[in-house]
Amino acid sequence: MNITSYTARTPQLVQALEALGQRADNQQAASILFDELCGINVLVAKKFTNDRTAEGIHDAFHLTVGCISLAISQADIADTNEAKLSFLLQHGAEYVFQMGFRHMKELSALPYTAYVSDFDNDPFVQQRNLKAIFMEICSADPASSWSGDAIFQNEMADRKRNQQYIDCGKWLRKHNAGGVVRDSEMDASAAMTVAVLFALYGDGRIVARTAQRPLENLIAHIRDTKPDVDASWNTFLKKIPPEFQPLLRERMEQLRDTIVKKLYGKTKAKTLLTTLQDQYIGSEQDIDYA
Repeated sequence: MNITSYTARTPQLVQALEALGQRADNQQAASILFDELCGINVLVAKKFTNDRTAEGIHDAFHLTVGCISLAISQADIADTNEAKLSFLLQHGAEYVFQMGFRHMKELSALPYTAYVSDFDNDPFVQQRNLKAIFMEICSADPASSWSGDAIFQNEMADRKRNQQYIDCGKWLRKHNAGGVVRDSEMDASAAMTVAVLFALYGDGRIVARTAQRPLENLIAHIRDTKPDVDASWNTFLKKIPPEFQPLLRERMEQLRDTIVKKLYGKTKAKTLLTTLQDQYIGSEQDIDYA
């Protein structure tokens, strides 16, 4: 992919067609592209919009333009109209469209939040999510500016980070001091928070899920012994795989001057427990008092 700054501009397919219009002998190439684009448009209308209405055909046309433009934007080519046209003609519009749609499937397969749900592997939900993000990113009016490539890049970065959170949360659950946590649902961000807070014991224990009594004990321990925050966290991090350490360090810095400061301060334990449940731990705290 050519590394350029993404700004709102006409879709890449339009830029390629502009280059085609400037070629002297363009009739054959134009005819082939026209036929291919028409065929793609019909298929998109049947699958994603409505091939029986003018509006459905129109919406499918915008999706066709956007999906091909996305594929061109992710290709490792020069950022010129002529390079985009050469890429399109070399591979053919149908294949380039498939490239763009594969990018969308890859994006859709990544988690849009750091929360694991029972519905994540439901084929119906997966197909619905793919359709939604495809229509959101790839709808491109050829007569207007389009920033779907930038949206795709940002969304991909966000979702890859969510996947890192989930992988970290799963690792923490697998190595939970009280035994493997097997709940099918997980708030990975909350699991990381639990681990960071219980690391303040300073003995390197790994805790990925908790309940009210362990939290009460943690608060009491912190206020009785005032463990060194950085020393405790460093002991904990020595047990963590290198790929997860930056995420946990980031979480530590987020918590240091907020809830950790309150844990070491004079905030009432009851208030702290409520704050932890409502703002930090949520579903990673068992309801039962144990």
